[in-house]
Amino acid sequence: MNFLRGVMGGQSAGPQHTEAETIQKLCDRVASSTLLDDRRNAVRALKSLSKKYRLEVGSQAMEHLTRVLQTDRSDSEIIGYALDTLYNIISNDEEEVEENSTRQSEDLGSQFTEIFIKQQENVTLLLSLLEEFDFHVRWPGVKLLTALLKHLGPQVQQIILVSPMGVSRLMDLLADSREVIRNDGVLLLQALTRSNGAIQKIVAFENAFERLLDIITEEGNSDGGIVVEDCLILLQNLLKNNNSNQNFFKEGSYIQRMKPWFEVGDENSGWSAQKVTNLHLMLQLVRVLVSPTNPPGATSSCQKAMFQCGLLQQLCTILMATGVPADILTETINTVSEVIRGCQVNQDYFASVNAPSNPPRPAIVVLLMSMVNERQPFVLRCAVLYCFQCFLYKNQKGQGEIVSTLLPSTIDATGNSVSAGQLLCGGLFSTDSLSNWCAAVALAHALQENSTQKEQLLRVQLATSIGNPPVSLLQQCTNILSQGSKIQTRVGLLMLLCTWLSNCPIAVTHFLHNSANVPFLTGQIAENLGEEEQLVQGLCALLLGISIYFNDNSLESYMKEKLKQLIEKRIGKENFIEKLGFISKHELYSRASQKPQPNFPSPECMIFDHEFTKLVKELEGVITKAIYKSSEEDKKEEEVKKTLEQHDSIVTHYKNMIREQDLQLEELKQQISTLKCQNEQLQTAVTQQASQIQQHKDQYNLLKVQLGKDSPHHGSANGGAQVNGIPPEEIGRLREEIEELKSNQEFLRSQLAEKDSLIENLKSSQTSRDTNEATASARDSEQTAELKQELATLKSQLNSKSVEITKLQTEKQELLQKIEAFSQSVPVPGESETVVAAKATDVEGRLSALLQETKELKNEIKALSEERTAIKEQLDSSNSTIVILQNEKNQLEVNITDSKKEQDDLLVLLADQDQKILSLKHKLKELGHPDEEEDELESIDQDDEDDEDEVDNNQGDN
Repeated sequence: MNFLRGVMGGQSAGPQHTEAETIQKLCDRVASSTLLDDRRNAVRALKSLSKKYRLEVGSQAMEHLTRVLQTDRSDSEIIGYALDTLYNIISNDEEEVEENSTRQSEDLGSQFTEIFIKQQENVTLLLSLLEEFDFHVRWPGVKLLTALLKHLGPQVQQIILVSPMGVSRLMDLLADSREVIRNDGVLLLQALTRSNGAIQKIVAFENAFERLLDIITEEGNSDGGIVVEDCLILLQNLLKNNNSNQNFFKEGSYIQRMKPWFEVGDENSGWSAQKVTNLHLMLQLVRVLVSPTNPPGATSSCQKAMFQCGLLQQLCTILMATGVPADILTETINTVSEVIRGCQVNQDYFASVNAPSNPPRPAIVVLLMSMVNERQPFVLRCAVLYCFQCFLYKNQKGQGEIVSTLLPSTIDATGNSVSAGQLLCGGLFSTDSLSNWCAAVALAHALQENSTQKEQLLRVQLATSIGNPPVSLLQQCTNILSQGSKIQTRVGLLMLLCTWLSNCPIAVTHFLHNSANVPFLTGQIAENLGEEEQLVQGLCALLLGISIYFNDNSLESYMKEKLKQLIEKRIGKENFIEKLGFISKHELYSRASQKPQPNFPSPECMIFDHEFTKLVKELEGVITKAIYKSSEEDKKEEEVKKTLEQHDSIVTHYKNMIREQDLQLEELKQQISTLKCQNEQLQTAVTQQASQIQQHKDQYNLLKVQLGKDSPHHGSANGGAQVNGIPPEEIGRLREEIEELKSNQEFLRSQLAEKDSLIENLKSSQTSRDTNEATASARDSEQTAELKQELATLKSQLNSKSVEITKLQTEKQELLQKIEAFSQSVPVPGESETVVAAKATDVEGRLSALLQETKELKNEIKALSEERTAIKEQLDSSNSTIVILQNEKNQLEVNITDSKKEQDDLLVLLADQDQKILSLKHKLKELGHPDEEEDELESIDQDDEDDEDEVDNNQGDN
């Protein structure tokens, strides 16, 4: 300590070289001292000198300090001093830089960082030291590594990336219970993840999203402090331009956890500067997930998730709230724009949002009011335009709703509410050129890729002044163009007209129908004007080129070929193409083509729209080709188009046929498979039944054999006396029962035969009646057809006669008028009167003859009608007879069904009789009846077999 006091005391009084000498002595002490306390004191002294004398300490002590980190790891105090010293050497403290103005020009931090990381094991050593839990080691280690990343980020990132478990060790800092280390760990990860996709992915998969969102929630979301801001910046680093992390964020359901960020609470609670910053970063984070530059699939899935979890609804609440700061409101509008862009569900929801006004107004109308209001901030008006464009992007339903507010049938006659279309028209024709441009671009987006709405907009009529007839919207736009308004206004109107006329031949015809439009455009293009007017000339050339390319030649005076000749005579083809090229060469064209969002530094720079730049790129080449094409080539191209259309229609027809045939084929395949299954089932059932029948036959034969063997034995044993104690009277009674059963069986068989014959008779009668009915109905239909044909012939004759009668009546009327005229005028010679009278008599004769013939035709038609009525009555009676026969047929079918049931019952009775006979046989066998009875029983069995075969045959016939 005495040495340190001497060093520090002599430092202020001695000359300049004593500082270097003192630092040198301290370095020697660190390098050579064997006692840990001495080395610790020397390092502490170097730390106190390192802020004021960065260069001297850094150049002399860095090597010794890194050696201390390697050799003295067991002592956390000396490690902490060494890390603090290295941090003071490498970091650029602004206050120190201001005090030491002589060293401001030297980037000492970068130089010392380069020296330190030249040995990559130094960074690895630093990463291993971060595992120490001791605050005096971990905190300076975090600060030192952050300083290294700030100076030479890419090089340090690469070293950490290849270091085993390097990123994982740094992620542990977020779980540290000491807030200062956790917060500095967030800053360290910010520097580590900047512009390095590989490290971003590793950090994300190390559960960074979960930890960061937990920190934001703990700190109070948007009401939190600067820690929330740092976490949001780190989240942006992880998600921006990193599709893998964005997908991981969505799949992990982290979007749902963003909703509480935008619950801003009471509007009177105040908006601190930190809250504004936090909310601004939160809105930007939402935009990162739904940016138009992301892959469409990823953006769409994030948009749907934001709607499902209520995040979009929360943003719309902020959008319509009062007391929201202007910059937050602007960023919220931009965020809502990208959340709804191209997503039909979100666009439909946004269309239903109303502002909390009395009466409620749609949010779109309220936003458009701000867009066409020149007193609103410029950035806010740009944001509203972007929101309107995103609402209409790939939204034909929304486009139709906007255009419909301009049509006469939907305009509110009471004037109580202002529609979106009225606001756009008001902005289109206001005195503010920025409002003109914004309204024109907004209206162009309502027509983008929607030919139906382009045709609908042609119906819009505007009342320009009292007493004058209304003019169409298309005509009013061209009128304003010809009045020589500001360049911004003319550019906006020309973009609207080019969008309107492209891919819409009907709109082109309406445009060319005004004879003043084409001379105005050719005059604008042909003039040699200044650089400011070149853009207007290029847009006029584009509009004229669209009028040629999409011309359907319906106007004879402005056909394609005539317009081309006009260009060649008044402008020149080369000059026309050169003027057309001015559009894409403009400096603001490339800027507008990069991003969909209108992002302009000043109102004067609002010249091009992003979607319009796509249209220019698409049409510039085809218009150039169309200008140089001859009429023959045009005709050939049209023929080719027609041929292609016909070919397409033929191909479509055959595709439909093939599709239908495929469906029929599939149905047939299904039917075949079903029939195959049924066939297999039936075959299986038949096989099973055959096997069962065979088993029954085998059993029956076996029983017969056994019966034949057992009977003689029983007969010889028992003689003719009692059998097992049973008297002969009992045996006789059993024989009588057998005879009675046999007679019953014969009776049942006869009944069964009668039923079979009855069924056959019914079937034959039914078939003959069906044949008679079919013949009668065919005969009736033929007679009806003949009568209808005769009736049609007579009607045609009647019509022709009626026409001739009408003609003759007209001639008669003319002649009568002439006679009256002659009679009222000067008397004429008698011969002319005679001629006229003769003609009149002739006409009257012909007329009476035709009337007589017509009367006869009418009588004939009446007779035919009566005959037709009679035939109809016969047909009705035939139909009633058919109905009666059908009922009889149904009754016969019922009788057949009943007969079949009775037949089945008889079969069951026969089976029961057989069973009884069989049981009686067994009883007789047991009683030991005589041998002659056995023969009789065998004959009975044989008869039973024949009966069974006969029954089976009858069933097969049925």
